[in-house]
Amino acid sequence: MSNILDTFRNWVKQYKTGKEASSYSSSPKQPDLKAEATARKEPYVVVLDTHVNSDNPRNGFFDLDWNDYFITMLTDNGYHGASEEEIVDKWFGDLCREIGSEENIHMDRRGAGYINVSKAHGGKAEAH
Repeated sequence: MSNILDTFRNWVKQYKTGKEASSYSSSPKQPDLKAEATARKEPYVVVLDTHVNSDNPRNGFFDLDWNDYFITMLTDNGYHGASEEEIVDKWFGDLCREIGSEENIHMDRRGAGYINVSKAHGGKAEAH
């Protein structure tokens, strides 16, 4: 799970320093990592891609991919929803607030907007 944290932290640092982060891709995905984690019955989540509107950095989305064990881990830790996407959305929102807090971004004074999660090609989901 450190890959998703590192990706988001890098994006926050780019945003805070004013560097354009119109598109940030994590290291190339190795197609067998998800299958390997699933075979070991371990949670797996990765940021496949990050898109940010350079004119409005609050507008963008992350492409996430996960396995069933990740969903099980989240539900075991109190995240519930009507779909996997809703569960991941709740977790991702908490993650964003936590990282924002760590970076001294006053989250109580910012509008949270919303996260729109939709199914993408190949069973992946996009959070907009």
